[in-house]
Amino acid sequence: MGEKTATARTPAKTPSTAKKQGQAPSTGKQQSILGFFSRTPGASSANAPNSSPSIKPTPSLNKSSSSQCLQETTKSNSIPSRRAPNATPVPSSDALEPTSSQENRDASTAKASKSRTTMKNITTLPSSPSRKVKQTVNYAESSDEEDEDFIASLAARKSRKVRARAAVIDDDDEDNYEAGNNDVEEEDDEMADFVVSDDSDAPSRPKKRKRPAANPSAPRKKTTNSSPPRSDYAAPDLDDDELMEDIPPSTSTAQKWKYDPDSFDNVEPQETVSRPPPAAKKTSSTTKPKPKAHTQEPEKRYPWLANILDGNKKPPTDPEFDPTSIYIPPAAEKQFSAFEKQYWDIKRNLWDTVVFFKKGKFYELYENDATIGHQLFDLKMTDRVNMRMVGVPESSLDMWVNQFVAKGFKVARVDQMESALGKEMRERDAKAKKADKIIRRELACILTAGTLVDGSMLQDDMATYCAAIKESVVDDKPCFGIAFVDAATGQFFISEFEDDVDLTKFETFVAQTCPRELVLEKSRLSTKALRILKNNTAPTTIWNYLKPGAEFWDADTARRELECNGYFLNDGTKEEVWPEKLEPVKEKDLLMSALGGLVHYLRFLKLERSLLSQGNFEPYNPIHRNGTLILDGQTLINLEIFANTANGGVEGTLFNLLNRCITPFGKRLFRQWVCHPLCNIQKINERLDAVDMLNADRSALAEFSSHMSKMPDLERLISRIHAGSCRPEDFVRVLEGFEQIDYTMNFLGAFGGSNGLVDRLISAMPDLKEPLSYWETAFDRKKARDNKVLIPERGIEEDYDNSEDELKRVKEELDQLLEKQKTALKCKQLKFTDVGKEVYQIEVPKSVKVPSSWRQMSATAAVKRYYFRELESLVRELQETEETHSQIVKEVASRFFKKFDVDYEVWLQAIRIISQLDCLMSLAKSSSALGLPSCRPEFVDDERSVLHFEELRHPCMINRVDDFIPNDIHLGGDQAKINLLTGANAAGKSTVLRMTCTAAIMAQIGCYVPAVSAKLTPVDRIMSRLGANDNIFAAQSTFFVELSETKKILSEATPRSLVILDELGRGTSSYDGVAVAQAVLHHVASHIGCIGFFATHYHSLATEFENHPEIRARRMQIHVDGENRRVTFLYKLEDGVAEGSFGMHCAAMCGIPNQVIEHAEVAAKEWEHTSRLKESLERAKTGCYIPLGVLSDVASLLRVGGEAEVLERGVEVLLRAIEAL
Repeated sequence: MGEKTATARTPAKTPSTAKKQGQAPSTGKQQSILGFFSRTPGASSANAPNSSPSIKPTPSLNKSSSSQCLQETTKSNSIPSRRAPNATPVPSSDALEPTSSQENRDASTAKASKSRTTMKNITTLPSSPSRKVKQTVNYAESSDEEDEDFIASLAARKSRKVRARAAVIDDDDEDNYEAGNNDVEEEDDEMADFVVSDDSDAPSRPKKRKRPAANPSAPRKKTTNSSPPRSDYAAPDLDDDELMEDIPPSTSTAQKWKYDPDSFDNVEPQETVSRPPPAAKKTSSTTKPKPKAHTQEPEKRYPWLANILDGNKKPPTDPEFDPTSIYIPPAAEKQFSAFEKQYWDIKRNLWDTVVFFKKGKFYELYENDATIGHQLFDLKMTDRVNMRMVGVPESSLDMWVNQFVAKGFKVARVDQMESALGKEMRERDAKAKKADKIIRRELACILTAGTLVDGSMLQDDMATYCAAIKESVVDDKPCFGIAFVDAATGQFFISEFEDDVDLTKFETFVAQTCPRELVLEKSRLSTKALRILKNNTAPTTIWNYLKPGAEFWDADTARRELECNGYFLNDGTKEEVWPEKLEPVKEKDLLMSALGGLVHYLRFLKLERSLLSQGNFEPYNPIHRNGTLILDGQTLINLEIFANTANGGVEGTLFNLLNRCITPFGKRLFRQWVCHPLCNIQKINERLDAVDMLNADRSALAEFSSHMSKMPDLERLISRIHAGSCRPEDFVRVLEGFEQIDYTMNFLGAFGGSNGLVDRLISAMPDLKEPLSYWETAFDRKKARDNKVLIPERGIEEDYDNSEDELKRVKEELDQLLEKQKTALKCKQLKFTDVGKEVYQIEVPKSVKVPSSWRQMSATAAVKRYYFRELESLVRELQETEETHSQIVKEVASRFFKKFDVDYEVWLQAIRIISQLDCLMSLAKSSSALGLPSCRPEFVDDERSVLHFEELRHPCMINRVDDFIPNDIHLGGDQAKINLLTGANAAGKSTVLRMTCTAAIMAQIGCYVPAVSAKLTPVDRIMSRLGANDNIFAAQSTFFVELSETKKILSEATPRSLVILDELGRGTSSYDGVAVAQAVLHHVASHIGCIGFFATHYHSLATEFENHPEIRARRMQIHVDGENRRVTFLYKLEDGVAEGSFGMHCAAMCGIPNQVIEHAEVAAKEWEHTSRLKESLERAKTGCYIPLGVLSDVASLLRVGGEAEVLERGVEVLLRAIEAL
């Protein structure tokens, strides 16, 4: 039995047959390649006698097995392996393909002679013939060096293969062989423990399967009498990429598998034979095995990792330290194997990046990256040569990349640039250098949270921005240049602006875009700008600091780099043509410098060419002073436009309420609409007319929604097509999406007829029929969807047709060969069978006698499968033709993408029109969903600002509160512009403030408002001062923050602005607070002339401004139960001044002990100065009392040059105030 099995081993199926022999039943736990070898000296020899009772090895045999054989062991294995020491199993998913007959005939004579001494000493203890064992499955693959030694060992077996080839596998082993295959397939994707080689995707590995011709050597049984190996023999390394012969013994990781690592003396074979067995046993028992790489910290194996230096040899404590690079000493590099060198050449410049390294069917992480994967995600830790390693299957890479990116890591992907067959073809065509004998790998891309381009990796449909910021000071004023990009769509935004001292525009930009990644000049951004970024960005935001000049380019360098690299090359004229929106601003230095920093960073990520060449640039202004309602950053936060203050989510926000867009690109545009509501009455009414038209005929709305409901993200996908990295199935979705758009626009055209906004958009849609006509018959869409490959129709791509014909010819020759053999063997049951990647094995019934030159590959109980010289030659030709064909398929896909991209502008225009229609549909749906009462807002262009809402409800509370109490809002017009709002704690003052602003925003976006009627002049800016927040990171107290926001209001507000001030002055003492509140209220009402609310608990202000013509006292209605200290909130807005804040009643309702409350009441009556101030004001009014604000304005006018302080509007208000006195 043992002899039969030995002769059955063929180069083409080495791994499978190796696993078949002498393995224990699978325990369900995969072992790493290290688990295949026992480092316990007597393990194999101890087990050997138990495997078959009839076999009694000699002492010489025992010595050989303990010192030479690297036994495969598992905990349950009692049958010794008869594997060659370097024959490592291959993953089932990567089964090896047959070699050509030429390769099997031409075994290397040199390797054969070299390996005789080695292979003669391998223990050949057969397992019991009556025992059937399930095969242990393992994902360990051999290395290139192991392959070469294994080839030599096969050559040495020539003399032992003279016996009859027909008796190769008995029925018992045939069944086990099949079972082994099944196990492998079931466990293919499990990651319990694996080490993968470059051969894992190899369609052919001739070096492993060169079958030697018959050699009249001694029979195999004589191997038991051969001399043991030399004591300095070391098993080849574990990695197929390794060329370990260049590594000194002191650093070679192969030394861990030596029998006696402490002895490097060469011992002649005859001397080894003469040694008594006990001596060998003693040596082995005192040998300490080398620790596995994954059990040691990287710093212990690589000393230069203990004290890290960057690429410029600077330590982490140096201010100029570069965290992206690491210094590797030249002496250490010389000791690297070829694979280690390939890895560290890439990793040395990506030290702060997690690098996924492609190895066959897996992506692997090494060293520090492996530690991260193990600690964060519990990935199984194992070894590859001298490096700790974890890995994930190729099929689940996107999922794992998402996991790492979500944790804030940058992720690099290193891909194999050739298959193993391609490597062989390359080495055959050109004499490869030693360093080139490993599979070529290159950095494919670097993925970060702010620059993800694959739609499957993005969390939602909203844009994700990476922003580069350049700050400077011009004429003592801060100036900014900003460039940011949505990498998924290729859309660049560029801006340069002068800001105020508080950096209002900059803060607004940050609040509007919420950049996911920042690119900044190192040590060049002001402290205030950094604080704004830290306070307004997410904790997971990625910060990248670039060196000024070298990495964050200046304006001149940026212009030169953009001009010299062909980013804007015209395909027709081959000349540089800058994008239309970028050309006018190329002389703005701050803007160009910011764009330069962004381009340099994108170049580092290998993204810049695919994004810049789209030429998709748009100017961006965070605050449009003409034509839009300005919502600064603080207002977006205070009014909860995009994120609520409770948990930062979207629940209860205005954007979540109004966003009913269907298409992903429509949602992104709608966010811009909400950021920048309109100010132009004509444009607002056009949107409202479109809303009325769509709601009047719901069929158009429903039809559009049904047609667009399954629309893919065309804006992102055409960007991927432009980059040439689109999946075939996504390409089909893009074509079908544009065909759906063409059909939908024809349908909507029937609803037109007027000159409204919808009709203008429909008429502006470009003709898509012409560019789409070519793609109707260009390729087979079903195959693209199902097989994920673009197959052009006949006559479209000539080189593809020729390659297809060549493939067909080879397959026809195979069929002819089969028919020929059917005739020769007089058996019609002959057929071709594929086993894994071993294709076109000729299957013959066992009863049929085949020529002796045929080589058996596999078998079952009924049939045997063979290769022979002519068949192997054709199979090899087929494999090489398929390899060439696969390259042509990739080229065809690339040509298809380029042809589609010729019409990029047409596709982009169609997307933008659909997105605008989608936004209008969203407004129509939101308007109808408000319920009743709701109304179309009426806009007037009166000189005096007005804002009137009748029975207004908070729009975001409609679906959450059933009994929300509406209120009438009257600001400006024929009434006072400022409402001085007082009321008890929790009476609803802040709700009224936010509700009013939110309704104004809705109206100016073009949406209905939840009110019985609405009349307003367009608001140019909404400014807010709400809540009590400190900023400890900026060393700003609550009162400091209050005054900073107030200062911004006083300097930026206009008569058309809507201002809300809530509880100004409470962050300081009551004396100071009242004084500040009184002065600010007077200035806003008398000198600015804006409309708005001033909410306060300083009731003395109502007395002070009782007769002010532009201030109207209002309060929140309540019912007070003084006896039980209970307050019932009625939430109704009415004229008058609140009787008090009723803080003690609120304290009682919150459960504060009565004793505490009673003491507090006594203290309040004795020390509450604001109440006494109110009383003194009341007494003063019995005489001739003039408010301080009036006295101040009169004094200013009387002072020389005082007219500049009190303008015409202030004088008018002053006269009316005096008249009221």
